[in-house]
Amino acid sequence: MDFDAQVATLRAAIRDVPDFPKPGIVFKDITTLLRDPVLFRRSLDLLTLGEEPATYLGADVERTKRLVYGAASLLTAAAVAVSGTIGFVGLVVPHAIRLLWGHLHRTLLPAAFLLGGTLLVLADALARTLFAPVELPVGVVTAFLGVPVFVLLVRRWAR
Repeated sequence: MDFDAQVATLRAAIRDVPDFPKPGIVFKDITTLLRDPVLFRRSLDLLTLGEEPATYLGADVERTKRLVYGAASLLTAAAVAVSGTIGFVGLVVPHAIRLLWGHLHRTLLPAAFLLGGTLLVLADALARTLFAPVELPVGVVTAFLGVPVFVLLVRRWAR
């Protein structure tokens, strides 16, 4: 069977599964939601100073929090709907980038998008090859990376 026939068969199989998220629809939703944090990067930078200073410096704190929390929730829901539970990528990558590049959201957001995808590709490659021919779920590998980081963050926060 040639490549075009395989792609047509896969498309027909996906179309027949009622609960399978359609990649085009999900991609459109994700790109729309990614615009929101980028538009609010100045307000996010101001919020790192605290809510009161951010308000004094001109940020609409409540509106920014609502929009960013909403966008983050919907992005997480879309990612989980398409790829499963790989949530520790969202925990590990932004904190690692913040340590490397600083706190400015102008650089933090694009770097988190790119390095989060890179980490996930590497985790997937590791999951496929670590115990070959058995394939681990990629969520197991990301959990092994994310749990120690989560414990360190909780310990630092508890101080």
